[in-house]
Amino acid sequence: MTLTTMALGRMTLLKQAGLVLGGTAVLAIASQVSVPFFPVPMTLQTLAVLMVGLTLGARLGAITVLVWLGQAMLGAPVLANFANGAAFAGPTAGFLVGFVGLAFLAGLATDRGITGPVKLSLVTLAASALLYVPGLAWPLGVAQVAGIDAGWTTLDFGTVVQGFMAPFLIGDAVKAILAALIVAGAANALRNRQA
Repeated sequence: MTLTTMALGRMTLLKQAGLVLGGTAVLAIASQVSVPFFPVPMTLQTLAVLMVGLTLGARLGAITVLVWLGQAMLGAPVLANFANGAAFAGPTAGFLVGFVGLAFLAGLATDRGITGPVKLSLVTLAASALLYVPGLAWPLGVAQVAGIDAGWTTLDFGTVVQGFMAPFLIGDAVKAILAALIVAGAANALRNRQA
């Protein structure tokens, strides 16, 4: 049972629409927040995607991320650094697409009743690690197959890992565990309140 179901009860179409719109607003705002961190500053974008998935569940979480990305494609500046759909032609497009899967996998855990902090942390860490598959695949050649020819589309594997993965591992692990702890704590608080 997801947090939204625990808090709001049966999900009507109107509730779901409101949650999706609210989720896209959270994603847009979190994308603009940059936190000083080592070795690179981190945005709260990935944390927000995880939170959306964990709180809304797999289906509604993935839909929310798709709507958010759709807003960007329509020109809304909702991505990191106020970027819009033009980011889909850039080197981080694989991560943007991967966010849909990230929200889905995180939500699948809570749909299946995983709400304990340790198990939920393991799920969010694994899902965050899987985000690197499309994230790295894009600059390693998928972009060229898609017809995008830029300087970053011919990078070798080591360079891609050094630029697109290594600096972000610690921050992504922190965000994954933080998302799990927040949701686990909120789920526990809701259960105690309802008891």
